[in-house]
Amino acid sequence: MKGSYFSPALTVLILLIQFDGYKNSYCSAARPTSNETIPQFIKTSCGVTTYPDLCFTTLSSYATKIQANPKLLATTALSVTLKATRSTSTVMKKLSNSQGLTPREAAALYDCVEELGDSVDELQKSISEMGHNEGKNLALQMNNIQTWVSAALTDEDTCMDGFSGNSMNGNLKSTVRSQIVNVAHLTSNALALINNYASIALPH
Repeated sequence: MKGSYFSPALTVLILLIQFDGYKNSYCSAARPTSNETIPQFIKTSCGVTTYPDLCFTTLSSYATKIQANPKLLATTALSVTLKATRSTSTVMKKLSNSQGLTPREAAALYDCVEELGDSVDELQKSISEMGHNEGKNLALQMNNIQTWVSAALTDEDTCMDGFSGNSMNGNLKSTVRSQIVNVAHLTSNALALINNYASIALPH
């Protein structure tokens, strides 16, 4: 059986989540892009990522903080990703507590909440490690960070996999996947910037 009956409360929640996503996308696109506010350094650095436009948009407002420092760029990307992951985790928890879910939908949302919780932990550890990754243990520390962020990305992909197939309600699947895809893209970009920083910081 395709789809499921959704309670009015869940339908409204999904619509509000979708609207908030559209609003955030519009606001991001409306930001000024003059050279005075967005250093060329960030744009060039984002070129190493899989999603450079998203990278450029999400990090440009931190230009004053980042300056031309690849470590600060990577750390800021991690912080932005952590914030988005926490926000998405909250959304998933609200959806998982809604009425009108099929057993499969409820199970997929529960698993997704668990996976995002792991992602939050892994991103937090990465940010903490970035705060003191200097000295003779730098190679080991960077390897740990790369491993944790890679694991966070895997967790997010696993969450999306739970909403594959045609047995899920279309609106719920679309809402969840749009939220998780955004977080996964941010995580992918952060990992690319971390790898770039590691290639600069570590001896060759």
